[in-house]
Amino acid sequence: MKLAIGLTVLAALIPALPALAEGPVAGVTAPGSLKGKSVTFVSYGGVYQDGQVKALDDFVKTSGVDLYSDGPTEQAKIQAQVEAGNVQWDVVDTGDTMPFVHCGTLFEKLDFSRIDTSKIPEGQTGPCSVPAMNYAVVLMYKKSAYKDHPPTGWHDFFDTKTFPGTRAIPGYADPEGYMIELALQDDGLDKTTMFPADIDRALNKYRKMRDSLILWQTGAQSQQLLESGEADMAIVWSGRGKAAVGNGADYAPVWNDWVVVKDQLTIPKGAKNTDAAYALINAYLGKHSQEVMAEATSYSPINVEAKPKVDALTAEWMTNTPEKQKTAYNYNIPYWVAHYPELAEKWGAFIAGN
Repeated sequence: MKLAIGLTVLAALIPALPALAEGPVAGVTAPGSLKGKSVTFVSYGGVYQDGQVKALDDFVKTSGVDLYSDGPTEQAKIQAQVEAGNVQWDVVDTGDTMPFVHCGTLFEKLDFSRIDTSKIPEGQTGPCSVPAMNYAVVLMYKKSAYKDHPPTGWHDFFDTKTFPGTRAIPGYADPEGYMIELALQDDGLDKTTMFPADIDRALNKYRKMRDSLILWQTGAQSQQLLESGEADMAIVWSGRGKAAVGNGADYAPVWNDWVVVKDQLTIPKGAKNTDAAYALINAYLGKHSQEVMAEATSYSPINVEAKPKVDALTAEWMTNTPEKQKTAYNYNIPYWVAHYPELAEKWGAFIAGN
């Protein structure tokens, strides 16, 4: 009798074995699996990082891990840690290009057997990264400055005669290829004639409007520029734009040719807590975590099954709707990865005032 019961139990378990062999499931964490371990998560601060950490609440409670939050993300700090052989950060949220440019040197090549990427849209993973979310780089304008004649696209951003006033643009050290593409398109080029890209030609467009430019260094600064009304137009991350409007800033977005951007989740080369790092990333990619992140930040989820419940203002800033996707502009990330040294050198000279 005991043998028969044992065989029955074994037979019941066998069908479950293939499922176990399939590997991790996004959002699923084994209870107590990281008790006594720690993991340090790094991002860009503000409403975005707060929302990311909130999205990891269930992961922390279930796994038993000690989660530490640090930042903001800076390539120089990552490089210093890696070169010193003393990496303090375990999972780092970066911009689009950084993990492609420094894959295998500053960032680990990911073991995708430890991460469930089946719910990520095709083409969004890289050898050293998975997307953290999708968002927009969008043109914002002060409504009181332009009243019944507001800007409708990027051409108006560069037209300081018809649309006078100050312009706030990203001015941090890590270059953004879309800044070059936007300027070249305004200069009469299109996707079929833009590449190889004339970086100097693009930067000269910005140099011509230097007296009108404000270069912001951090997301928090870009949001403050909107809330203080200092900039008449601004190129900002959608999460910062939405937060500013939510705080009463007198601005509106222009969604025509909004730039598709996705932050990336990476593991620095030589990270000390890789088990916890992989578990965090896998948990973060889950449906519920992505919904929490989206609800807290207005950034669009990357899990295709996520259906965040958001208020009317947040819904206006979500980029995963069919309407927004029709007006999206996908810039040429592979090109800028291949030409990163030239772009970084010339961009650095520009923001230094040369």
